[in-house]
Amino acid sequence: MHYISTRGQAPVLTFGEAMMTGLARDGGLYVPETVPQFTADDIAALAGLPYEEIAFRVMRPFMGDLFSEAEFRSLIAKAYQGFGHPARAPLKQLAPNHFLLELFHGPTLAFKDFAMQIIGQMMQAALAKSGERITIVGATSGDTGSAAIEAFKGLANVDVFILFPHGRVSEVQRRQMTTPTEANVHALALDGDFDDCQARLKDMFNDHAFRDGVRLAGVNSINWARVLAQVVYYFSAATSLGAPHRKVSFTVPTGNFGDIFAGYIAQRMGLPIAELVIATNQNDILDRALKSGAYETNGVKPSISPSMDIQVSSNFERALFDAYGRDGAAVAQLMDEMKSGGFRISQGALESLRATFTSGRCSEEETLATIRAERAATGELLCPHSAVGVKVAQDHLGAVSMITLATAHPAKFPDAVEQATGLRPALPPRMADLFDRPERVTRVPNDLAALQTLVRERIAR
Repeated sequence: MHYISTRGQAPVLTFGEAMMTGLARDGGLYVPETVPQFTADDIAALAGLPYEEIAFRVMRPFMGDLFSEAEFRSLIAKAYQGFGHPARAPLKQLAPNHFLLELFHGPTLAFKDFAMQIIGQMMQAALAKSGERITIVGATSGDTGSAAIEAFKGLANVDVFILFPHGRVSEVQRRQMTTPTEANVHALALDGDFDDCQARLKDMFNDHAFRDGVRLAGVNSINWARVLAQVVYYFSAATSLGAPHRKVSFTVPTGNFGDIFAGYIAQRMGLPIAELVIATNQNDILDRALKSGAYETNGVKPSISPSMDIQVSSNFERALFDAYGRDGAAVAQLMDEMKSGGFRISQGALESLRATFTSGRCSEEETLATIRAERAATGELLCPHSAVGVKVAQDHLGAVSMITLATAHPAKFPDAVEQATGLRPALPPRMADLFDRPERVTRVPNDLAALQTLVRERIAR
């Protein structure tokens, strides 16, 4: 299994190399050269299996010979043993033909745990074999950072630096990043928004001297292994509702496009997905792009669903790569135009995207109203991101069963939930002392040189 860059000018890598590399050297994102195919019998055989076994069967064909079968099974078992639900990703019915996929039972109460926990295990195992040490730098709009710190804290061969936008994440999200005591993790509050954090992260990867000097690796959804791990719960959920004998649809609250791109990969593998619905908040660039063909930024508006407050959705580049017939030069041209604020999607590529994805937008008022209404109707308490998904899903319900991804526990966003319902959701008992723990955070400017200096100084200690 080989991996190629969306911009066509980087070396072809193995899975292990792509996992450790993150961003390609030409600025592109790695994707599999070919997508493994599952037959209807392969998919039917997943029904009723433990989540860990589904993960093994779905991920294994993408990985080459990086790990033996026994090694990989052991890594999967370690990755998910800390989850708070035996089903790992349970389904809950909200209404006729509408189901909620609960992805918040991991150690940091967000869907990012599904990918980050297994990446942490795989990277540590690979580094133990090679004896190398790496520096992980990540950018987060809230959940990726805490999941990465939880997965990599205390590991022997890794230093972790997480950039988050100062003042633009929830207090629970911030404290999950700033209260771990392990010396190898560093929470950096950057003066700017998430797009600034992501831009500085890409700048560090594109400075090849710095990248090689600190052995830089990434765990944002620019890392293919992140996307691959998220493909698993599409198969788990769909087979629970009768796939491959019944089609299903998915609605995904979307910021950086990685989670819904995982659904696209599941569809490419053979999973019978009728619709993939992009759900955006008021930062609706993806909804606007799909409807108008113009991908144009207009500034990030802070919202009550802050993990979706994004204008530059990195993983959309992977979707564009396929929509443009895997033409790396065409994608590189679009990304160059992006530096000036946006680009227009060609008619052929737009038709290809529309054949795969539909989209919708949810306002702040609609988000609060959905939290309130769902609590009254079903007793389910939604986080604001999940509420965005539920509202957009309701606009797309039909004869095919719809599964909405619930991306975070409501207790991660207690202010929004309390505003909507009057109820302040409690953290699970294992996190009850989160607000009593001392914080350890460094405020940093939106400046590449300053960030590079800080990273070099910290890893030299």
